[in-house]
Amino acid sequence: MGQFESFIGVDFWTALFILLNTLAIFFVARKFLFGPVHKMIEDRQKEIDGMYADAGKAKADAKAMQTKYEKKLAGARETSERMVKEAMARGQKREEEIVRGANAQASSILAKAAADAELQKKKAMNEAKNEIAEVAVAIAGKVVGRELRPQDQAELVDHFIDELGDKA
Repeated sequence: MGQFESFIGVDFWTALFILLNTLAIFFVARKFLFGPVHKMIEDRQKEIDGMYADAGKAKADAKAMQTKYEKKLAGARETSERMVKEAMARGQKREEEIVRGANAQASSILAKAAADAELQKKKAMNEAKNEIAEVAVAIAGKVVGRELRPQDQAELVDHFIDELGDKA
């Protein structure tokens, strides 16, 4: 064995001592290094799993809130559309009321104007009758050559006016 040791240069007792030292370092490292590192890795994994769970919960909450807000938005759209339709209906109703009022007022003005025109026509006819009656009495007085009594004059005027009214 002496040649083998001299060729490799390893002594059995030295190799055994190195092996025992390596095993001692391994057990010490396992106790004081691997345990805490493994515990730290497990804690970190738990923390990451918790973060994923929180993220999943936050995502679910966000989806629920999105659905809730979409429903509210749809409700708001429906409400605004309904309000616009109601406002348009009220506006159209008001427009119709204004047009009806204007038509009624125009009809009233036209009726009043027609009544005024009829009154003015009657007034003009009466004035014309009175003037014609005076002229007729004057002519009749000259034709007859005498002064007419008031009763004769009234009869002539009435007769003349009746004839004039029938022709008109």
